[in-house]
Amino acid sequence: MKTKNFILVLLIAFSSIMCNSPKKEKGDTKSAEKVSKTDHDKHLVLTPADSLKLVNHQIEVKGDVEFPLQLSVDSLKKMKVVTIDNFKVVCQSGEIKKADKVCKGVLLKDILKKAKIRQEGHKDRNFYIVARASDDYKATFSWAEIFNNPTGENTYVLFEENGKPVKSGEMILICKNDIKTGPRHVYWLKSIEVYKVK
Repeated sequence: MKTKNFILVLLIAFSSIMCNSPKKEKGDTKSAEKVSKTDHDKHLVLTPADSLKLVNHQIEVKGDVEFPLQLSVDSLKKMKVVTIDNFKVVCQSGEIKKADKVCKGVLLKDILKKAKIRQEGHKDRNFYIVARASDDYKATFSWAEIFNNPTGENTYVLFEENGKPVKSGEMILICKNDIKTGPRHVYWLKSIEVYKVK
């Protein structure tokens, strides 16, 4: 049973590892054009006015947690703030979409510890975490990635980039140790949701 749950968590995590822009198949330009118009998982280039509509002033931590949270930039600043140097957002194609010399944020792990995942004993570890944006883009993590893997020390909710507030929403989520960092780079972060694998 544990093996089945582990495989399910892995499938969920891998299903989110797609770049924000659709793949184009050779000889199928018509379907590629159709996908580009309907693909809800990519981040479109928006006008400043449209981007403002997606900004969240708080992120909600909810789901299978004992202490649901509403976190603002100010509340993140009161937690253990970490400085991250030289972070690049790399798309699945290898293209560098953005490069930050310095960022500030809080480990996702610390946020989840504060919310306290609702575990029934220390062996109850079959959970997955969804970072959701206000445009419904999602990135997923397993409990093991965050609490038993170097990913837990490399996944942050950022509120500052290059000495300035985050532009694409007030807070974004990044995973610094992914080979391609784009797929789990969540702009306009709206919620962090914890679910138990059923």
